Amino acid sequence: MSKEYFDLLDENGNKIGKTKLRSEVHRDGDWHKAVHIWIINNNGEILLQRRCATKDSNPNMLDISSAGHLSAGDNSLSGAIRELKEELNLDVKPEELQFIKTLKRSSKYTATFINNEFDDLYILRTNKKIEDMKFQKEEISEIFFVPYKKFKEMVNNKQPDLLMHTEEFEILFNMFDNEFGR
Repeated sequence: MSKEYFDLLDENGNKIGKTKLRSEVHRDGDWHKAVHIWIINNNGEILLQRRCATKDSNPNMLDISSAGHLSAGDNSLSGAIRELKEELNLDVKPEELQFIKTLKRSSKYTATFINNEFDDLYILRTNKKIEDMKFQKEEISEIFFVPYKKFKEMVNNKQPDLLMHTEEFEILFNMFDNEFGR
C-alpha cells in the first residue's frame, strides 16, 4: 500500500501549503479534509456500510454510505467521486452529487489517534441496487439499504453499532422527512 499524504489545513479549513502522512496527521491532530457521501434511492432507502474489522477507527460499526479523506492535491468533488469508485465501484458524474455543506468536527479515539477534520457532506440519489455495487473488502464488510423510517428509528434509538453523526443526521432528516418520513 502506498503512503497516503493529506493537505494540512488551518482551524478555518484553509490549506496551509504543507502535506503530511496520514498516520502523522492523526497522531498530531492536524486539521485535514474528508468527504461524506450519503446515498439514497427513490424508494427512500439509505445505503449503510459496515466498516471492516481491521479499520483503525470504529471497526465493525455501521457508517455513512461512503466516506474518506482527501489525498494531498485532491479537491472535494474529485475526492467524493474517487471514494465512491474505490469503496462501492460506482461511477458517478460530478453533477450527480449534491453538495450540502462543510462540517467541522474533532474526535479523539486514542492518545495517538486524533481526528480533526472538515467534512464535505454530499447526497447521491441513485437507483443502483446492491448487486450493482462491489464494495472494497479492505474497508467494508457489508453494505445494505435501510428504509428511511427504519434508519430514523436506528438514529433515534441510538443503535449501538451505528456511528452517531448527529449533525449530519439532523441535516438528512430536515432534507428527507417531507419526502420519505411520513
